[in-house]
Amino acid sequence: MSPEELKQLRKELACTAKELALTLGIEPKEYSAWEAGELFPTKRFVGELEALRKKGSAAILRAPKGKAAAAKTGMARLADPKLWELLRKLAEHPALFDQVSKLAEAYPDPTEARTKSDANK
Repeated sequence: MSPEELKQLRKELACTAKELALTLGIEPKEYSAWEAGELFPTKRFVGELEALRKKGSAAILRAPKGKAAAAKTGMARLADPKLWELLRKLAEHPALFDQVSKLAEAYPDPTEARTKSDANK
């Protein structure tokens, strides 16, 4: 897929380079290198791009803007595609799950903090 074809596809999908990179699960700078002709997408990504063309703009993950982009805790985190990427990796890789479980022991469980504050009311 040529740089011109990539730019045309992005126009068809009405999205930014960052949103298309997010949808593909790659770094925005990698996608930008494709459009600049510095790198080229692998066969796998060409297939994914063609599938996105068929699905249309509704298949694009939109980057949050404004206040939503700054919100990185609580329920707002659920809109962050990075969270879902991490969850998929945790579910697929037992060793990663074990490492993250050990790391998480150092952090308080937010539901426990709520339970304690509810009990004090």
